[in-house]
Parts: sequence; C-alpha cells; structure tokens
Amino acid sequence: MVGVRKRGEEIRRFILEQVQAHPVEIAKITSEQFDISRQAVNRHIQQLISDGLMTVEGATRSRRYALKPLLKWEQKYALDGSLEEDRVWRTDIAPRLGNLPKNVLDIWHYGFTEMLNNAIDHSSGTSVIIYMEKTALNSKMSLLDDGEGIFKKIKRIMNLDDERHAILELSKGKLTTDPSKHSGEGVFFSSRAFDLFQILSGDVYFSHQIDTKDDWIFDGVGLDRGTLVSMTLSNTAQHSMKEIFDRFTSDEDDDFRFTKTVVPVRLAQYGDEMLVSRSQAKRLLGRIEKFKTVIFDFTGVGTIGQAFADEIFRVFAKEHPKIILIHINASPDTQKMISRAIHHDDP
Repeated sequence: MVGVRKRGEEIRRFILEQVQAHPVEIAKITSEQFDISRQAVNRHIQQLISDGLMTVEGATRSRRYALKPLLKWEQKYALDGSLEEDRVWRTDIAPRLGNLPKNVLDIWHYGFTEMLNNAIDHSSGTSVIIYMEKTALNSKMSLLDDGEGIFKKIKRIMNLDDERHAILELSKGKLTTDPSKHSGEGVFFSSRAFDLFQILSGDVYFSHQIDTKDDWIFDGVGLDRGTLVSMTLSNTAQHSMKEIFDRFTSDEDDDFRFTKTVVPVRLAQYGDEMLVSRSQAKRLLGRIEKFKTVIFDFTGVGTIGQAFADEIFRVFAKEHPKIILIHINASPDTQKMISRAIHHDDP
C-alpha cells in the first residue's frame, strides 16, 4: 500500500508541475509519462480539483486545467522614510507564506527584504506595491515601485552608454549606486537563489532561471516608470541560501567573502554584432578586479575576434596575475582564439 500511495503522490506531483505548461494536454502527457490509462490520470486530476489545488474550465474536448491560487494578496506601501523591510516581512509576508520548509523561508526572507530595501533606499519613488500569489506548487512575489528605474539609474550613476549595459554589470555582482550603504550583492544572490528571477524597467528586461544555462536576457518590453521585480520559488525547493553563497566563494577563502563570479559573455554583444574589438572586451572586464576568480561563460557566443580574446586572456591576465580567469562553454572556434591569446608569449 505504501508503494501505491507513493506512486500516486508522484503522479499528482507531476501533474501539478506540468499543468501550467500543458493546460490542455496534461492528461495525455501524464498517461505517457507513467504508462497508465487516461481514466487513471483523470482520477488523479479530479482528486487535485477536489482538494482545491487545481481548476478546470471548458467542455470535454477543450478543457483547460490550471493551478488554483491558494492565496492572492496585494498591498501598497508609501515610501515616505518610515517603511522598514524587516517589519513588512514579519507582519505581512512570512505569515502568508505559511508553513514552508526552513530553507525555502530563508530564501524568501533574504530575497524579499533585499528587494524591498532596494526600493526603499534606491528607487527615489513615492510608493511600492507588493503582490503575492501562492499555489500548491510554488509561490510568487512581485514588487513594483514608481521611482526612476533601476537600469536608468545605473546608467546615469555609472555613466554608461546604454541601459542594457547595466544588465552586464548586474550579472557580475558587487554593483551598487550607493556603496556607503550597500554591498551590491542583493540582486546578484537573489537572482541565483530563486527558480525564476525577473526585473523589468524601462525597455529592458533582466531574467535568470535556475535550471537553464541561458542566464541573462534583455528585450524591448516597456515599463513607463519605476521597477518591477518578480521572484518565483518552488514550495519544496531543496537548495539553501548557504549553498548559493558557497558557490561564489573561492575555495581558499575562509571568511565567506563574495570572491567568485560568473560573467555571461554574450551580454557584451548588442544585437547581432560579433565580439571582435578590444573596447567590447574592456566593457566585459569592467569591475572584474573586485573578484579573485572570474568565470567567463561563452554560452550563446558563436565565435570571437583575436583582439577581443587577446585583451582578456593575455593583456588583462598579465596586468592582474592574481585573478584566476576561467572560461566555460566555448565553441571550438572561440576556444582556438582563447588558446591563441593565452599562449601568445610562449617561446
């Protein structure tokens, strides 16, 4: 009986995990996944509906299933100097998240308080709206302020040519527009901790998904004013904030400092341009000296030019011998250019 019960739980868990992506064909793909009849799958679906975890709409041939929100909540707060992120967490957020595992609550505690504090300290806005939704599978939280906009502010403070360049800087970590108050780690570690982390501001969109290599993307989408941050996390996530912190601490460090970063190289590209120039490389290398270990991720980069590779792997490497430079996911053509730069001075 225990085995039968466990298999039933696995089937229902699969349905909950897949229904958002397959609202019409969920019965078909579940039947194929577990090699059971459609009738058996339908019994599990009906139980989930009866338990209040799923909804159904439409007639027999066009039925659409969906996760049923267990909670929907929204509140607007004034950014008048009196708002405190820890108090909002303690009184309004944590009670609504409910009895989740400690590691999940710890991730939410870190991410929510960091993002609300950013709105309080950096947005220059007058208000922030917090939206929260919880289903049987995951929880989602969004914060929308009416301030200047995160990418516009980074562009202005750092004197960048393009708001999209702000994403490249955010992806490295240790970026803050107010170093006297902030370390610049909140967005970086939050983006790595959640299943899905998104920022929309102006015409720039910034996203990290925990189970994909294609970490950071930008696109013209449009938000007239302010910044929208959205975070989504499984209610049964297995990782912890400590694991996220440890991932970006160099092996020789014993003080848990943020000394390692992963740089998505393709963010140095604009549009379809190729990475061939030293100026592009220098843009990629900005603030890299703050880290002990830098991993350049070449996912999505077909090839690079000789000057681009030389600036990073020979010129910069010689000028900063104590910084460890690592490259991953390089195509064969890119690998040739990197090897050529590294071994340029060999006899």
